[in-house]
Amino acid sequence: MTPDPAAGVVELVHVDDALAIVDKPAGLVVHAAPGHRGETLVDVLGELLGGGGDPVRPGIVHRLDRDTSGLMIVARSDDAHRALAAAIKAREVRREYLALVGGRPRSRSGTIDAPLGRDYRRPERRAVGGRGPREARTHFEVVEPVGADTLVRVRLETGRTHQIRAHFAAIGHPVLGDSRYGGARRYGLRRQFLHSARLALRHPESGADLAFSSDLPADLREALERAHGS
Repeated sequence: MTPDPAAGVVELVHVDDALAIVDKPAGLVVHAAPGHRGETLVDVLGELLGGGGDPVRPGIVHRLDRDTSGLMIVARSDDAHRALAAAIKAREVRREYLALVGGRPRSRSGTIDAPLGRDYRRPERRAVGGRGPREARTHFEVVEPVGADTLVRVRLETGRTHQIRAHFAAIGHPVLGDSRYGGARRYGLRRQFLHSARLALRHPESGADLAFSSDLPADLREALERAHGS
């Protein structure tokens, strides 16, 4: 199978018997959910995936939002799924993103430590101190100022739904292109400027250290070029 042509092509960065690293295009939902019709990453990967016991999302140990691009880990067996899920829960998997955020953060690096729950008025969003809040920590450092905005490198300590998007909105620097969280659609952006750029983990079977990186896709590169020229 292939995803919607508008979503691009799913690249297999690494595959072995236990796991695969995929580079997900923006526009592709990870797995089926209420209200979504159309092909998903699970559909595209098919028999490559395995483990976890959930037929809707076999092999899925963490997710990226539909309009977030970049690297994801998927499991290929029950044992690998258990080990990878445990490693993520224990914060042993390093997940780094690149984001272009509005304005200029006050410091060149920092940590946003604020529990996230469902927004009381807009349940499709997450908000600091919302309904059923769970701990959430996001670390960031400035890569460079870009016009009036800022390119940041972000590292997740926890992995809550919409965590990066909600946290940066909460401190007044929403991810550009993210209309749900108040990010302006400048520089020709048609989705949020958020890309899963690096993953580092220990292999669940061999124990070998693995690290993978992904360059910005064309739409985000072009937006960044426009931002530099503004």
